[in-house]
Amino acid sequence: MTANKTELFSEARSAEVVEAAFAGTPDPRLRQIVTALVRHLHAFAKEVELTLAELDAGIEFLTRTGQKCDEVRQEFILLSDVLGLSMLVDSIANRAPAGATESTVLGPFHMVDSPPRQLGDTISLAPGGEPTLVTGQVLSADGATLGGALVDVWQADEKGFYDVQVPGEVPERNLRGLFTCDQHGRFAFRTILPAPYPIPHDGPVGALLAATGRHPYRPAHIHFIAGAEGHAPLTTHVFVAGSPYLESDAVFGVKDSLVIDFPLTDDEELAAAHGLPVPFHHAHVELRLRAAG
Repeated sequence: MTANKTELFSEARSAEVVEAAFAGTPDPRLRQIVTALVRHLHAFAKEVELTLAELDAGIEFLTRTGQKCDEVRQEFILLSDVLGLSMLVDSIANRAPAGATESTVLGPFHMVDSPPRQLGDTISLAPGGEPTLVTGQVLSADGATLGGALVDVWQADEKGFYDVQVPGEVPERNLRGLFTCDQHGRFAFRTILPAPYPIPHDGPVGALLAATGRHPYRPAHIHFIAGAEGHAPLTTHVFVAGSPYLESDAVFGVKDSLVIDFPLTDDEELAAAHGLPVPFHHAHVELRLRAAG
C-alpha cells in the first residue's frame, strides 16, 4: 500500500503547506498562533503581490529596528504602537464592564518608580508651566468607593519632555508621584499642564511615519495606574480636551471617554486650600476599576 504523499510547496496552496509543517507543535496555543500567522502572512503577500525587492526592504527595515533597540529604547514596541497593534492587544486584554474606566497602553516612559507623595503634594519640581490641580476618586465599576487605593501618576512637562529624557536639566522623578487615597478613595495633587510631544522619530519607525505622511505627535495627557484590593489594576491616560493631535495620536491611544476638561478657574478658596496662584487649571478624574478575576 502506497503512503500518502506530502504535498509540496505551490503558490496556490502555500499557506496550507507551511501550516502543515507546524501541525506537530506540542504547545496548542503556540500552534494556534504560528499557523494563524502563516495564514495571514501568506494572504498579505498574495494580496499586494509582494516583490523580492520589497521583501528585502522589509527585512532590512526590521533589522534596523532591532539595531535601534537598547536598554532605554525599544523600537519594536514603538513599531507596534504606530501600527495600532499595542492598543488593539491592550483593548483585548482589558475589556471593561459597563461603568469601568477604559485602559490605554503603558507608554515608554514609566521607566522609574514614582516617589510616594502625600495627598495634595506637588509633583512639579522644576519652574515653568501652567499651574494645575488634579483631584479625583478611585471607585469600583459599580460606583463603590475604594479607600486606600494606590494611584501612580507621571506626565510630560510644558515642553513635552519626561524627566528621563532630560537628565540633569530637571530634578529626578520630576512630574511623577505615587499617592495613597483617603478612606473615600479620593486623591489630589498639584502639577502643571502637560504639553503634546513627539514619540522618538529618529529611527526606522520615524522614517516609516515620514514615508507614509504621518506625524509623530501625541496629544497632551497624564498617565495613571490605579490599583485596589480585589480589583484589576487600571493603566490609562487622561487627555486634555482641546489639545492638538487628539484625533491623530501617533499611537492611537485616545478614547472619547478619557478626554476631559482642564479649565482655567479663579476659585480663590480652592487656590488657597492647595497653595496655588490664581488662575489655575483644574481637572477632576474618576478612575473606576473592574473586579479582579
